[in-house]
Amino acid sequence: MHIEPGLLAQTKIVAANAAALALLASQAPALLRRPTLWLRTGLAAAFFTLFMQAFHLPVGPSELHFIGAMPIYLLLGFLPTLFGFALGLGLQGLVFEPQDLVHLGVNALSLMLPLIVLHKTLGERLAARSVSAAQILKLDGVYYAGVTLMVGFWLTQSETTFALADWLRFTASYLSVVALEPLVTLLLVRGVQGQPVLPAWARACLDERLTQAHA
Repeated sequence: MHIEPGLLAQTKIVAANAAALALLASQAPALLRRPTLWLRTGLAAAFFTLFMQAFHLPVGPSELHFIGAMPIYLLLGFLPTLFGFALGLGLQGLVFEPQDLVHLGVNALSLMLPLIVLHKTLGERLAARSVSAAQILKLDGVYYAGVTLMVGFWLTQSETTFALADWLRFTASYLSVVALEPLVTLLLVRGVQGQPVLPAWARACLDERLTQAHA
């Protein structure tokens, strides 16, 4: 989902950075009011970075990544995932891929906007404690449809010729993620659900909707 350097004009990059900062600022008060979410945000950034660095493959105008969005979202919650994406992208840019810092706001929006839409339409009504395999598959499908649409949007804004076939090839590549990630999510969620007792440190690290039965 990374947009390669050189595709977007500087004015559009500045606008994307401003939009990403405004989005994070609008959610920051809710995060700052709950110190328990700070730990989860750090965990989200760490796991997101681990997933992204574990597998990434150039595909057409962007890259195929194992993002791990749904495991992070269901286990850690909405706000930690949202801020974890932004922090994780910044960390990866500083440590692994300095050239990606140019499009930090662009790439952050590509992950955060689909997450917000998913959370507001499906996630808020979801009982994470009893989430089913079918629900996880639906969440993944909706989220990655949003990510690929965001990549398509940025390509339409590029300074070079936009090839629909390249975007379609990139979009098709994410079918593998939609097929694999639900299995990872289900294993992790079921692993938590299967524990008769969760220690206090585990409850502090996990979203309350998932651990409420263990409280």
